[in-house]
Amino acid sequence: MKRKRILIADDESIILMDLREMLTNLGYLVVGEANDGQSAVNMARELRPDLVVMDIKMPDMDGIEAARVLTAEKIAPVLLLTAYSQQDLIEQAREAGVVGYLVKPFRESNLAPAIEITLARFDEFQVVQKEVDDLKEALETRKLVDRAKGILMDSQGLSEQEAFRRIQKMSMNTRRAMKEIAEAIILTHDVEGEKQQPTS
Repeated sequence: MKRKRILIADDESIILMDLREMLTNLGYLVVGEANDGQSAVNMARELRPDLVVMDIKMPDMDGIEAARVLTAEKIAPVLLLTAYSQQDLIEQAREAGVVGYLVKPFRESNLAPAIEITLARFDEFQVVQKEVDDLKEALETRKLVDRAKGILMDSQGLSEQEAFRRIQKMSMNTRRAMKEIAEAIILTHDVEGEKQQPTS
């Protein structure tokens, strides 16, 4: 199995050292270390780790803000470490897209399950996100194809089925997606419509 690449961030060097040692003992690969949120974000953009494990309280940019950036840019899931189990921080962390949370002090035996759960949850999110994106794309394509069918039916006196087959055939002949063919038909129709409009 490929070792998971992990970036760690904490403003206390002793914690970084302990964390690196624990992760290495557990078989993970520590690819980078940062002392503040901004450096963690920059490093993560460059190194593309499988996971970022970082402290919640750090200078320049805290762990929650850094997690928000990493989540928005779809760089890596975040496991937040904190000495605080305050509810408002947990709430903020969740809103920032933090997938996992571990309260300090923790033992090596707590770390692996927290990491594995965070990675598994992130994978689930990715699958759901892809399904949502695919669905949006399918709906968008359907809307455009319906509009293009309407144009062909009006302009060429075709039945709905004939119009659909025409679009399908053009898609196969040109090896382009039906969405692109539909967009081209709509664009051509709009341009023709503009040309026919009387100029005042």
